[in-house]
Amino acid sequence: MRTEEYEERDGLGLAQLLAHNETTPAELMACALELASTRGTPLNALTYVQPDTGRGLAADWRQRGAFRGIPFILKDSGLPSRRFPSSLGSHLFNDTAYDIESTLAERFEASGLIPFARSTVSELCMGPSTEARRNGGATLNPRALDRSVGGSSGGAAVAVAAGIVPVAHGSDGGGSIRIPAACCGVFGLKPSRGRVPMGPARGEGWGGMACEGVLSRSVRDTAAALDGIGGYAPGAPYAAPPQPGSYLDSVREQRREPLRIALWRQAWNGIAIAPECLAAVERTARLCRELGHEVIDAPLPELDYAGFVRAHGTVLATNIVLAVQARLTLRGRDLRDDDLEPVIRDGLSVGRGLTATQYVDSINRFHAIGRAIESAMTGFDLVLTPTLAQLPAKLGELALEGEFWAFREKVSRYATFLAVINASGQPAASLPLDWTETGVPVASQLIGHFGREDQILRLAAELERAAPWGTRPILLP
Repeated sequence: MRTEEYEERDGLGLAQLLAHNETTPAELMACALELASTRGTPLNALTYVQPDTGRGLAADWRQRGAFRGIPFILKDSGLPSRRFPSSLGSHLFNDTAYDIESTLAERFEASGLIPFARSTVSELCMGPSTEARRNGGATLNPRALDRSVGGSSGGAAVAVAAGIVPVAHGSDGGGSIRIPAACCGVFGLKPSRGRVPMGPARGEGWGGMACEGVLSRSVRDTAAALDGIGGYAPGAPYAAPPQPGSYLDSVREQRREPLRIALWRQAWNGIAIAPECLAAVERTARLCRELGHEVIDAPLPELDYAGFVRAHGTVLATNIVLAVQARLTLRGRDLRDDDLEPVIRDGLSVGRGLTATQYVDSINRFHAIGRAIESAMTGFDLVLTPTLAQLPAKLGELALEGEFWAFREKVSRYATFLAVINASGQPAASLPLDWTETGVPVASQLIGHFGREDQILRLAAELERAAPWGTRPILLP
């Protein structure tokens, strides 16, 4: 198979070729490895690339799962895999090895996804732009080379946007799937809290804010992936409601009852929204109406947004302390000047000064946000918002430089509609429906009720059919 044939299909399209013996996992892996070299390397999207591992797995692969045996990339987020070390985008955590396999990594392979590399991230996955010093600098956006790819799943979004793989692992603790999806013009769904297991090494991430998922070129690929990786794992601290049937079946259905959708045009605390982002969400609303759905302007939920930003930062800072102290103890040494980037190093100092009372108060604030947003959604099936409050940031604007709290404030004005949904635990997706005249992606977000990924996926698939986002020219440095 030629790479041109490989990259014109989504994951299920490649799986169909495998099912009909029109190609093999080995041929698909050869294409992915070639594109990883010619595109992934110049865009700085991948790390721990292991061609021999990928080829070896593909050569002996027994077709299984919805994807049957297509190439795949794990995020460099510390998801345990015996085959792939991890760095979390940090000099301090470089080459972390694992002696266990995570439940999620096992479910990915059972779904027919063959890993061969990890994707680049911001340090400790705590930045909305993938510009890690450990990676030698910024991961570059194949849609606009001077703009951020987002973070922390930045390399994953680039891998999908650049055609290296049709679907890639991502995780989201404050927008880390949806921000890169918006910046790179791909589809990204954050599942409900507890939908996808995080064990066995841990039960939750960041006070329940973090969750695992994928980024993809097509809605149906994400639906098929969620069918494969979703579901309760014994001992997990959270459980999402049982899924109402197959997600893939839900996106294949051409018609159901019209949905009632709330539209949020304003942000908390008077945070400015770029006119391009407002125009994009209005076009999405108009398209929803053309499809027969009801879209109604609705007020924002009443919540203390400044207090939430502080709570989110408190949980992040305490997790920096936990992770860094454990790593230093394991390595038997003190912290060095080049171990951490400035924001993370300052966050370590902040975290050491926090109290247990502040941490518990932060968790309580998260839970209150869940109640506020679900209450505000009474009478609606979904909420429509801009994904980002601004166009994808220029490189350097959201690098991990400066003081921790100043950085968190900056992020709060950029990803305003995202981290609150991590606090609430609800599912949400970024839709790549709009672009500026110069080719910069502008995305809209759909938010669903807890446990109702099916409604998000169903409407996203309708929108994709009505206004296919397809592929865009790939830029290389």
